[in-house]
Amino acid sequence: MVRIGCAGWSIGSRVADLFGDGASALARYASRFDLVEINSSFHRDHRRDTYARWADSVPPRFRFSIKLPRAITHDARLAGCGAQLDAFFAAADGLGDRLDCVLVQLPPGLDFDARTASTFFRMLARRWHGRVACEPRHAGWLTPPADALLARHGIARVAADPARHGDDARPGGDLRFAYWRWHGTPKIYYSDYDAHALDAIARAVRAGPADAVVVFDNTAAGHAVRNAAALQARLG
Repeated sequence: MVRIGCAGWSIGSRVADLFGDGASALARYASRFDLVEINSSFHRDHRRDTYARWADSVPPRFRFSIKLPRAITHDARLAGCGAQLDAFFAAADGLGDRLDCVLVQLPPGLDFDARTASTFFRMLARRWHGRVACEPRHAGWLTPPADALLARHGIARVAADPARHGDDARPGGDLRFAYWRWHGTPKIYYSDYDAHALDAIARAVRAGPADAVVVFDNTAAGHAVRNAAALQARLG
């Protein structure tokens, strides 16, 4: 199945007509979409009861994707972060079975190192038995050895737009599922996707793994919601 959603659940007045009623912004968001990517976890910690409250406010079909904290991916650069992973998952456990995928977004300056990557993904697997997607931003991760390592650990490499190095526009790693992140082109986080671009996105998603997560992250100017809704219509 293909789950479509946005990075965050902000509902602006211009898109309020797309949603049903709900006791909170998240509940209203879940009346339309069946997935949301939690990006705030990248910047700050949340308490377990906060995650539990979010999980309780959405229907059973709804799922969350959650981004690892930058303290792990950017500051520690995947090394020596066992205690941080423990704390993160102790809180994220509040999402229960609504947690679908963990997103590992890496900094542009972090090159691929097989030993560091293998150690980290083994540590992650001991704490989280579900799906993992990795969005590397250094060209060193877009090589056959890096792709093979990700596949061996069951990690899907994110297909991102705009692509930084070409191959990162397509899914990689473990191809049992795909994780697409549409950040906005040409101005990242701000640009809208017009009808022609959305048609191309729909074709790309159809051509990829049947099990897929599609996230619109072009939220800065409020385009993500309408783009996600338009893709829903195209994919049925």
